[in-house]
Amino acid sequence: MQHLTQLLQTFSPITLSEMDEKKLMDRTDTKYIFSLSKLPFLIEQLNTEYRVLDVKGVRLSRYESLYFDTEDFELFYNHQRGKSNRHKIRFRRYVESDLIFFEIKYKNNKGRTIKNRVQQDLVETEIQNSAAIFLHKHTPIQSSTLLPQFWANYSRITLVNNNLPERVTLDLNLHFLKDNNMSNFNDLVIAEVKQENTTPSTFLKLMKKYHLRTSSVSKYCLGVIQYNNNIKHNNFKSNLRNINKILYGTSTNNK
Repeated sequence: MQHLTQLLQTFSPITLSEMDEKKLMDRTDTKYIFSLSKLPFLIEQLNTEYRVLDVKGVRLSRYESLYFDTEDFELFYNHQRGKSNRHKIRFRRYVESDLIFFEIKYKNNKGRTIKNRVQQDLVETEIQNSAAIFLHKHTPIQSSTLLPQFWANYSRITLVNNNLPERVTLDLNLHFLKDNNMSNFNDLVIAEVKQENTTPSTFLKLMKKYHLRTSSVSKYCLGVIQYNNNIKHNNFKSNLRNINKILYGTSTNNK
């Protein structure tokens, strides 16, 4: 991790306010998963094309997200079925900047991700007041039907392309927390390429060069499966086998 921190210092910085000019709230998302051991090698090949988000001198930022779903996991099952016009609902705390937002991610029937958020003072275990108003404005979901499910916490590197409307996020040190029960995926990297339009970029070319394939893995869905042994997840089994192979050198999935 020290070596990774040193490599990040070779990038030119971009501030949070500068990055806000490139929010990409309406975008295409492309995800990849790979071993943490590959990350320094990839990072070394990106510093001329990308700047790195720097928040108060920190370039590996901590994120804490509390996810919500219905009692019968309607949002999870919508994702597993590949349903268009689906949502993810969460409170998110950006630790270094000490900002909290209530966030709604919406995947439409054109494959685009639209993110809306409203700033909050606290992370709450109920969706109420301004968060409830915001939810009703942007979704048909009733706030009273949503329950807090678990925390998904991780560290994130955010790279911003110098020449294209593109951000690349690299999430590591992922762990889930529910009722003091922690589940760790520390050796996994979840990379996400966020673009206005799908355009070949240096990062995407690296993924292709090193035969790293796209994946539809969702941190939220992965967390649901960790804490609900009997939940149906057939459409995620190939991704879970891939994750187990990355982490443990085996494709066996016990769930």
